[in-house]
Amino acid sequence: MANVALKNVSKIYKGDVKAVNGVNIDIQDREFVVLVGPSGCGKSTTLRMIAGLEEISEGEIFIENTRVNDVPAKNRDIAMVFQNYALYPHMTVYENLAFGLKLRRYPRREIERRVHEAAEILGLSLDMLQRRPKELSGGERQRVAVGRAIVRKPKVFLFDEPLSNLDAKLRGQMRMELQKLHNRLQSTMIYVTHDQIEALTLGDRVVVMNKGVVQQIADPINLYERPINRFVGGFIGSPPMNFLKGTIVAENGNYFFSDKSLKLRILPHYYPRISAYKNQSVLMGIRPEDIYDKIFAQDARPEFTTTATVDVVEPMGAEIFLYLTACSNSFVVRVSNQDTATMNQDLQVVFDMSKAHFFDPQTGVVIF
Repeated sequence: MANVALKNVSKIYKGDVKAVNGVNIDIQDREFVVLVGPSGCGKSTTLRMIAGLEEISEGEIFIENTRVNDVPAKNRDIAMVFQNYALYPHMTVYENLAFGLKLRRYPRREIERRVHEAAEILGLSLDMLQRRPKELSGGERQRVAVGRAIVRKPKVFLFDEPLSNLDAKLRGQMRMELQKLHNRLQSTMIYVTHDQIEALTLGDRVVVMNKGVVQQIADPINLYERPINRFVGGFIGSPPMNFLKGTIVAENGNYFFSDKSLKLRILPHYYPRISAYKNQSVLMGIRPEDIYDKIFAQDARPEFTTTATVDVVEPMGAEIFLYLTACSNSFVVRVSNQDTATMNQDLQVVFDMSKAHFFDPQTGVVIF
């Protein structure tokens, strides 16, 4: 197994287009790290540079403390699992799993041992080993693709959106399989996805990227609870974080977030940093689960409460998403399915201001 380090890594295409810009990531031995971001953010390009499938324009990449910029992909001792499985359709599952080992001239008995070991880990039956890819379901094909990486016993596993072709139920099942696989193999894994749910459930740490730049690296809980900027706050979470526009005002020794009729008292521990924004516009970020229907709120003091109109009611089974408008601000509230709010109703909602985040409206950087 191995650690992986990226030092100021960039990828520049023709026309001076920087697909990846100055990326620095230190991945520890046996760590599961997920690169996440919207399409075109540079996450797959970063993965392909680690694999040796893309040339590095600037910076350095180290695998097991060895600089690999000029090392061919086949000599980096990595294994990559692709989105489209990349299985040979004319070969059986056994032959697909064994193919890479045959190319490296492993002894027949060692090939058999490794193939059956991988099959056992992934729950591939002896009968399935004799089938061809067209006879398998999407989830089974993905397990074969992962198995082909396992038999190699590489230093690093790379996954490029491996679950994106599966339906929602299979994606959930495969997420659990990958977690079990990582626990069993105790190997270094780097995983790329655009799905923030996959990122939060799989990663020991998550790297959020946008426009080729790393925005934040943190474990899932800290990423969710302490976003470093507006992009991270808005990208991580479903529904995403609400952003309300307002002004910081001071009254009788207290600070308030205010926008016309919406007026919410800010808690004192925010004062040291928020005071610099007195009488200035800010963005307040707050997650849908931190706003409550007043009927169900534990602390419904007036200074944390406002009236909003219900625009849309979206039942989601165990919970309901309410889309509300208060003055010029629109936001989403996540409530239980016991809530009886209806469209066009004026609803009293309570904000948990201990969970509020404040962002500079120009830079998007968190104030506190």
